[in-house]
Amino acid sequence: MKFEKWQALGNDYAIVEQRDLPFELTPARIRAFCAGHFGVFADGILLLSESDQPGFVADLKIYNPDGSEAELSGNGAREAIMYLRQRGWTDADEFSIQTAAGEIRPTITGPATCKVDMGRAKLTSKDFPSGPDDGRAQLTAGQHQWSFQHVSIGNPQCSIRVDSLEALDALDLPAIGGAIEHHERFPNRTNVSWYAELAPDRIRARIFERGVGETLSSGTGATGAAVAHVLRGGGGDDPDTSTVTVVLDGGELEVEVAEDLHVNLTGWAVPVFGGTLSETFLKELHETE
Repeated sequence: MKFEKWQALGNDYAIVEQRDLPFELTPARIRAFCAGHFGVFADGILLLSESDQPGFVADLKIYNPDGSEAELSGNGAREAIMYLRQRGWTDADEFSIQTAAGEIRPTITGPATCKVDMGRAKLTSKDFPSGPDDGRAQLTAGQHQWSFQHVSIGNPQCSIRVDSLEALDALDLPAIGGAIEHHERFPNRTNVSWYAELAPDRIRARIFERGVGETLSSGTGATGAAVAHVLRGGGGDDPDTSTVTVVLDGGELEVEVAEDLHVNLTGWAVPVFGGTLSETFLKELHETE
């Protein structure tokens, strides 16, 4: 079974084409496949298949390393987009792919870069059913009360502003992230981002990703933080579109937030290596329920 390992700002996925997959991707098989040391060591799996819907290049399913399915991943989507282009699924600079979160529309901007139309961010969603219309609320986790901004951008985001870069760097995300991810206010769990302002159009963010833990980067996490920052008045002087550079542990992403909260995400994605699973490992996956 063939696969390719790709990464975007250190967020690494194994890309598999459905036609190469010899078995169903059950949660247990996903966990074994993505495992460190015993598997391919990945932040998840991107499963691509030919779309039966007119106008779509491919269908994309995104799986977290804990075996759960994610509605969307900004970094994972860019990896899939650049893979589709480089592997000849399309020669167009603009096209559509289908995800569990709906249609996303990328524009290829360079050999390793693309801009992704992420759709319109929402401040209310089924993932935060008790939330107010503006998405702003508080919760208590880890013996601390957090003020946060809920943002839905294909998946749920809980974005938390901190007062300084020093305070951001001092956070122990592995210790506090899980309690917020699994908080009772979020029935489907949530992704969490903490961010500090560096300049009106530039923030630093750290991400605790649902089903993953602390990550070097997250495209949707960066988007959630950028939208929260813009809602607080950040993003520059353009009255129609605010552009925020989000500095993550793995690099930088550019997020454009329109007045109606329509979002474009720009960044890079590159291949790392291609591989073929051994017969021994395939047999082990087959025997995994």
